[in-house]
Amino acid sequence: MKTSTEKLLKISTIVTLFLINFNFCLGQNLTVNQDSKFEELLVEKRKYNSSLRINEFYKIQIFNGPIEEAKKTLTLFKKENLNYDATIIFNTPTYKVWVGNYKTRIEAEKNILYLKKKYPNLILVKPSN
Repeated sequence: MKTSTEKLLKISTIVTLFLINFNFCLGQNLTVNQDSKFEELLVEKRKYNSSLRINEFYKIQIFNGPIEEAKKTLTLFKKENLNYDATIIFNTPTYKVWVGNYKTRIEAEKNILYLKKKYPNLILVKPSN
């Protein structure tokens, strides 16, 4: 009987020490040292993105997903369609491949008929004015 009580006391002591240590670890402050060039790059990227005028024209989105597949889709598309403008856009949390700069919806829909054969899940991206 004495040994089971001693075991229980040892186990409860170990659990208590573990919980105290765990609680202590949670209370620690974390300091992240960041290169100053990182913030400069973010500022430049924000300037560049704000200068893009992607929303003035209709686009056809042929892909939505991870960056690796977006790059493959864009490369393959450009090889097969030299007359189309195409780009990758990041919209959290995925990357999108957008095709064309169509001033009117009718113009975009004409090209959808052609592209739908190869990209059945494409969608028309409407400009936000």
